[in-house]
Amino acid sequence: MKNFFTSMLGALVALCIFAGGSFVLLVGFIGAIAAMSGGEKSAPEVEKGAYLTFDLSTAISDAPPPVDFGALRGARHEALQLRTVTRAMRAAAKDERVAGVFLTGELRAAGGSGGFASLKEIRDALATVKAAGKPVVSYLTQATTKEYYLASAGSSVALDPYGMIIMPGLASEPMFFAGAFEKFGIGVQVTRVGKYKSAIEPFTRKDMSPENRDQLQKLLDDLWSGVLADIGKGRGLSVQAIQATVDAEGLIRPEQAKAAKLIDRVAYRDEVYDDLKAKTGRAGTKKAFKQISLPDYARIAKDNVDSTAPAEGEGITFGNQARVAVIYAEGEIVDGEGDADDIGGTRFARELRRLRQDENVKAIVLRVNSPGGSASASEAIQREVRLAKKVKPVVVSMGGYAASGGYWIAAYGDRIFAEPTTITGSIGVFGVQFDVKKLSNDFGLTYDSVKTGRFADVITISRPKTPDEMAVFQRMVDWIYGEFVGKVAEARKLKREVVEEIAQGRVWSGAEAKKLGLVDEIGGLDAAIADAVQRSKLGSDYRLVEYPRSKELFEAVQEILEHIAPTSTRAPGLAMQIAQRIESEVKALKSFNDPQGVYARLPMNLNLR
Repeated sequence: MKNFFTSMLGALVALCIFAGGSFVLLVGFIGAIAAMSGGEKSAPEVEKGAYLTFDLSTAISDAPPPVDFGALRGARHEALQLRTVTRAMRAAAKDERVAGVFLTGELRAAGGSGGFASLKEIRDALATVKAAGKPVVSYLTQATTKEYYLASAGSSVALDPYGMIIMPGLASEPMFFAGAFEKFGIGVQVTRVGKYKSAIEPFTRKDMSPENRDQLQKLLDDLWSGVLADIGKGRGLSVQAIQATVDAEGLIRPEQAKAAKLIDRVAYRDEVYDDLKAKTGRAGTKKAFKQISLPDYARIAKDNVDSTAPAEGEGITFGNQARVAVIYAEGEIVDGEGDADDIGGTRFARELRRLRQDENVKAIVLRVNSPGGSASASEAIQREVRLAKKVKPVVVSMGGYAASGGYWIAAYGDRIFAEPTTITGSIGVFGVQFDVKKLSNDFGLTYDSVKTGRFADVITISRPKTPDEMAVFQRMVDWIYGEFVGKVAEARKLKREVVEEIAQGRVWSGAEAKKLGLVDEIGGLDAAIADAVQRSKLGSDYRLVEYPRSKELFEAVQEILEHIAPTSTRAPGLAMQIAQRIESEVKALKSFNDPQGVYARLPMNLNLR
């Protein structure tokens, strides 16, 4: 450890020299390191009668956040894990010191946890507080459907007089590149199986195919029905009444929202605060109402059976106590090790193998929040799932997305849990081949080649593929699709012709997937963990561990160097929104690294808003 700190401080000194000898930078980093390594903070106190405050701007991810950069750069945002939020809410429901929950702010999600499936888990936890007889008070300003969806689970909802509920319904608006490719001379050739496998349409079309339009319409209708049903239950309204308001208003102003009983009152923030001060015994004082933030309370509410997983190669420090491992597959599935926000097939399979071989791990819960990606990487992961299943229970929990490659890695679970609004299925395969011949020729660049075999230069991007070469790729896609269908049929104990019918690259909601046999149960991560515990016959004598582990100090410092630049909390302007949209689409292209050029992936621009 001494050598570690010596090396690290030496690296920081070198950094400062290269940065112009900035003493301030060095001091700042040493201070940050001290803050992160200076021991445990004292536990925050909970005053009797306090409200648990839930700021929706807290970034929420499935997996444990590796480090909180916000605290280091003075930002007000903190990062929390989904299970941390739901666990804290359930603890607050039973905690005699906590009088209720106050919810406010605007959502921002980390990772892939901004979907309705993850929000439903939070919503259900809020409903637990309400069911315990404790008020859940919400204050909204410019509330989107997702924010209102959470708020509607509470006891009372207040809306700012100049705010609104932006709830016009769900829409998906893909971006298409075909016109730009034509303009700049980029050629695209595709191979695919499944008439609904629309992930390649942005490269080949300027609009949606009829099949893609049909499947997206069905998916959005299913998701929207689930959202309206939950809102209706929370607010005591019929789905028809809510839909009538949505269709009449679109952007629902405060008075219309109150008339439609979507909210309870129109009020300024200070009025809501005064009410909370009165409820917590501080009316007429200058003090804020009694409160404790969700991140602080979560430190108190942490289950004593939870623990952070050890670093790879480290010894286990829990003795021989049995453990249930929750491993998070969050992000694009890519070949190789992958980046921090990807599911690297090699890296993830290695982690599963370690859990399989660890005799103290009695069950594995695989949490999937992925649109898929590389077919070969998905198979590497699935192989380890199949091997692990032979020696211990493997239960799957689907988050917002578990589609295509995401479903590939989930299919063999002993039990698959999903939320009604989970996006899953997309059992299909495609390949995409680009060429830059015209683009190069426009700049006076040409290519020539010699080769030792008919298909020696089949991977080139310098020219379009010949019909024979495309036939090679199509055979590969056909074979992998056949394997995909066969695996699903075997894993889910369905007839192959049944899987063929429901596959074709079509996406399904979690509710529909359960009807079709692709999913076993409707429920969240906690339900999956409970099932894994039951299957492993552990009772209450176990410890829960989570993977991936939190970053080591040196790794955290490296990430701080990358993230230290301040970020704005202002909403992006029009130009920035366009740039961000293009950047996100190009980022998806970067994940196309399958060595065979074959992918099991959800439509890459299924953007729900």
